[in-house]
Amino acid sequence: MALSRKQKKQLKNLRGSASDVWEDQKDVLERASRVIREATAHVTEVGKQDVVPRVQDGVAAGLATGRAVVEDAGGKLKHDVLPAVSSALASALAVLEVAKDPKVREALGRVGKGAGKLGSKVGITPAKSSSGPGKYILIAIGVVAVAGVAYAAWQTLRADDELWVSDDPEEDVEQEQ
Repeated sequence: MALSRKQKKQLKNLRGSASDVWEDQKDVLERASRVIREATAHVTEVGKQDVVPRVQDGVAAGLATGRAVVEDAGGKLKHDVLPAVSSALASALAVLEVAKDPKVREALGRVGKGAGKLGSKVGITPAKSSSGPGKYILIAIGVVAVAGVAYAAWQTLRADDELWVSDDPEEDVEQEQ
């Protein structure tokens, strides 16, 4: 493809303009690179002096709070929940042991028969044979034991800010300032 003189001259001028634009772009990129390096150095310095200590303090405070919560929960579990659960279980086992005694069974049987006869005489219950009141007494005791354990656990684990009172009132004043 042959170009005319005019087209060759225009092409030469365009190449020169493109070269000038390219040189200008290099200068702009060099200045931008210098500005970015200076900004990076400044941000790094600010981060070292201001941000890093704040983050470290925040992390330390968070870890201390978390550790205190875990220790407190462990203490509550150890000192409040476990004794309540063990005493409820011990009570339930004691009731079961007492229920195994033949004299107690005999007494419960007599009470059950007497109550059934009395109920049928009064008209409260029909006169049919049932499985004695011992079964229902044990069920009631079991329900009471489970309710006691649940209540003790609820009391132990509930969040009640009013229960937390500082031992030293001076610490409260210092913390508020």
